[in-house]
Amino acid sequence: MKSQPITIKDIARILGISPSTVSRALKDHPDISPKTKQLVQTFAEKVNYRPNALALSLRSSKTNTIGIVIPEIVHHFFSTVISGIEDVAYGRGYNAIICQTNENYQREVIDLQALVDNRVDGILVSMSKNTHEFTHFENLKENGVPVVFFDRICEQISSDRVIADDFEGARIATRHLINKGCKKIMHLAAPQHLLIGKNRKEGYTSALKEHKMLCDDRYIIKCDTRESVFAKADDIIRLAPEIDGIFAVNDSTAIASMQILQRNGYSIPKDIAVAGFGDGPNANIAYPPLTTVEQKGYDIGQAAMRLLIGHIEGSVEEEEFETKIFTPELVERTSSQLGHDAR
Repeated sequence: MKSQPITIKDIARILGISPSTVSRALKDHPDISPKTKQLVQTFAEKVNYRPNALALSLRSSKTNTIGIVIPEIVHHFFSTVISGIEDVAYGRGYNAIICQTNENYQREVIDLQALVDNRVDGILVSMSKNTHEFTHFENLKENGVPVVFFDRICEQISSDRVIADDFEGARIATRHLINKGCKKIMHLAAPQHLLIGKNRKEGYTSALKEHKMLCDDRYIIKCDTRESVFAKADDIIRLAPEIDGIFAVNDSTAIASMQILQRNGYSIPKDIAVAGFGDGPNANIAYPPLTTVEQKGYDIGQAAMRLLIGHIEGSVEEEEFETKIFTPELVERTSSQLGHDAR
C-alpha cells in the first residue's frame, strides 16, 4: 500500500512545534532561531519531505478567483452575505464562484474539490449542518488554500472566522419576550453540534436564568426548518396551553409555528408571543409581522472577504487568525406584543 507523503503538520507533531514554525524554518525565516531551523531542516531532509506541488502552484500563480461554499443560496441571510463578499471581491479585482451544498456533506466535499481543481486563490465556507467529519477542510489547509469560515464555522480547524453573536442575539430576543410579559417560553432549536444552534439555545437559557425563570426541557423542541416544525406540530400544540411565548432559532421556523398555532385557534400574539432570528423578507410580510433579530449578513460577508484577501495577498501571516463577531439587533414587530389581538 502506497504511503502518504509527510506533511508540515506531521513534522510539527513529531518535533512538538507549531506548523507555522516548521513552515518558516523551511523558508529560512529570520524570526526562527538557528537552532530550530537546523532541527527542522535536518529532520525534513531525513524523512525526505517535499513541498506540496499544488500548494506551490497556488502560491506562485494567482487566478484572482475565490470560492464561496454555502448551504442555501435562496436563504435571505446567505444572499446578503454573498452581496457583501462580492462588493469587496470585485472592488479588489477578484471574481467569485458560488457553490451550494443543500445541507449535504458529500456535495460539500465535491464542491471544495471542484474549487481546488479550478485553482481558486482562497475559499469562504459556511458549513453544512450535516457535516460531522472535517478531513476535506484539513486538506485545503494542507494544500495551501486559504480558508475563512463564516456563520457556521468548524471549531476543529484553525482559521479566520466571521460570525454573528448568536448567543447575544438569542438572549436579546428572549429578554424581549420576557419584558413583554412572557412567563413560559418555548424554544424551537437547531442541531446542537452546530455552534449557531448551541449558542442560540444557550442565549435563550441565559435570559431565562437572568430572570429566575424555569428552564423546562420539555419546552425545547428540535426543529429548525419549516418542514420539521410541521412534523413536530403535535408536540407544539400539546404544549401550547402551557406557554405564552416562543423563541425560534430562525424566521422560517417562527412563522411556521405561528401558522400551526393559528390553525388550532390560538391568536398571535394575544395568546402566544413569537420572536424569530434572521429578519428575512418573510418576517415583514408574515401575519402578524414577525419580531426578530437582524444578523448583519452584508457586513459579515464584507469582513470575511477582507480577511481572505489578507491571506491571499500575504498581508497577514499564514497561521495568524482572528474571529470577527457582529452583534444582532432586535427588530420589533406585532408578533411579540403580548395581549394584543392581531386578528
